[in-house]
Amino acid sequence: MKTPHDYFLAGAAFAEMAAAAPEYGVLLNAQRARAVVPTDLLERVEALAGRWHLLVISEDWCIDSQSVVPVAAALADAASNLDLRTVSRDAEPELMDAHLTNGTARSIPVVIVLDADFQERGWWGSRPQPLKERVAAEWKQLEKPERNKEIRRWYAMDKGRTTLEEIVALLERVATAQPASVTAGV
Repeated sequence: MKTPHDYFLAGAAFAEMAAAAPEYGVLLNAQRARAVVPTDLLERVEALAGRWHLLVISEDWCIDSQSVVPVAAALADAASNLDLRTVSRDAEPELMDAHLTNGTARSIPVVIVLDADFQERGWWGSRPQPLKERVAAEWKQLEKPERNKEIRRWYAMDKGRTTLEEIVALLERVATAQPASVTAGV
């Protein structure tokens, strides 16, 4: 059985993941080029003790992954105590099945927080909470193409801020918790 360290070592850096995505690589790179990490969030990550790793379960075709993974990569690139690797949901079903949304759905992306020793301390996924709420409520009745258009619009307006706030808050929670007391998921 693979360990979190094994998955991380086998994972791809963001640039490698985008380069391996012939259909969506240009979009992923454009999203990464536009991603801005707010100074206040970067300072909060830099204030965390120790080294941290983000292991992201993703697929390049996923609308949420196309919006979340580039901003998470920008955060990891900017912070001196954080790095990021991506793994394919479909290539790593055991890892995905350990991080199911609501215990049932293989929703992506999933951002797994690993400590300096590559021990899992918590995870986030697959959308920022305000977007989850809108999709579940007011956009639930929309046909999929229209719903996807609204999701893309929400991400464009938010510019990654909510995603980064939630990931940084998770990092802060797990950095101050005892390993046994950290619960999975956000």
